[in-house]
Amino acid sequence: MKDERVIFHVDVNSAFLSWTSVERLAHGESDLREIPAVIGGDVKKRHGVVLAKSIPAKAFGIHTGEPLTDAVRKCPDLISVPPDFQVYQRNSRAFKAICREYATAVQDFSIDECFLDVTQTTAFDHPLAAANEIKSRIKNELGFTVNVGIGPNKLLAKMAGDFEKPDKIHTLWRREIPAKMWPLDVGRLLSVGKKTSQKLNACGIWKIGDLAHCNLQGLKKIFGERQGAHLYAYANGWDDSPVLAAPREEKGYSVSITLPKNAETESEAKSVIKKLVDTVAMRLRSRKKRARRISVQIRYASFKDRSHQITLEEATDITKTIERAAYQLFDELWDQKTPLRLIGVSLSQIEGHAASQISMFDRGTNERERQIDAAIDAIRKRYGMDIINRGVADEKLPQVGRKYRAHFEIDRKK
Repeated sequence: MKDERVIFHVDVNSAFLSWTSVERLAHGESDLREIPAVIGGDVKKRHGVVLAKSIPAKAFGIHTGEPLTDAVRKCPDLISVPPDFQVYQRNSRAFKAICREYATAVQDFSIDECFLDVTQTTAFDHPLAAANEIKSRIKNELGFTVNVGIGPNKLLAKMAGDFEKPDKIHTLWRREIPAKMWPLDVGRLLSVGKKTSQKLNACGIWKIGDLAHCNLQGLKKIFGERQGAHLYAYANGWDDSPVLAAPREEKGYSVSITLPKNAETESEAKSVIKKLVDTVAMRLRSRKKRARRISVQIRYASFKDRSHQITLEEATDITKTIERAAYQLFDELWDQKTPLRLIGVSLSQIEGHAASQISMFDRGTNERERQIDAAIDAIRKRYGMDIINRGVADEKLPQVGRKYRAHFEIDRKK
């Protein structure tokens, strides 16, 4: 073992439900983890889905991702609480701060998961004891439980952490792969989705061990050179990717919303687009970035998706510029008659401010718009997101960009 790395994977159990419960208990309310409860929003809104469930709710057959209305039919007394990403961000930072005390590098995997490289710390000599200490501290200091997976790389640590939940510690060393990993269904292998699993099954590959011992060249012929090699490596537990202490540069920013009521007119749709652009452009500016490519996605009520994009001559962070481009893209996309269920806006080809140049034809317009954007951002940062809106007449529009709103509110309170 001295020649191997030691990697931990720390995963919060039922994160959204646990974090909401901790917040409720602090205010004298009930613990959602002990009753049939889900995080999922308002049952009256069509787009509500189950984001997290309690163990008592699971006993009714309720599962993550199903429509909230279906969950209520299974359990009429089900308690549903809307998500609060501000609470989630706060708890996420808190448990990762504890993790950083034990590792030389901590890499976010999601809001409720992270990898720790403890190869150069005291945790290397006593990994089980260190993992138990991390797990106990998070439970005692923060009020929620985690699973800790331990292995020689990120892949095996992640696989170990998923063996059994909640509040568990599992190891998956190389010598344990034949007994612990190879007997699992191939769909349990990290990165193997439903379609890939079905394709593997059609080839007679049902277990991870089958995949590990199959013909590599045959795999490459079926799945392609890159994916075939990837599947084979993962099935054998091979992964040399580092635990990255710093997050990778964001490649893009996007926001979308499934509408509680279909948008049937141009004005309805463009009111939503205005809010989406306002949200994502503000997020772009908060990171001191500009975007060159703008994309719009729509989903018809028939669930047919369409998208279109445009690449600007110069990168921008100006709300009005992005809005005009988004309107143009929407006009080219929509057939002017079919109701819309979902609308999304995304920004990519991200550049820093220094990479952009001011056009000789600007004549000060862009600078005025930037001053307006800066003023609105400053007001929101001081007084909150809802203090000012950009001329959206329909105040009944759904709140969009909740994730970005949460980030902005957190920044405001620093």
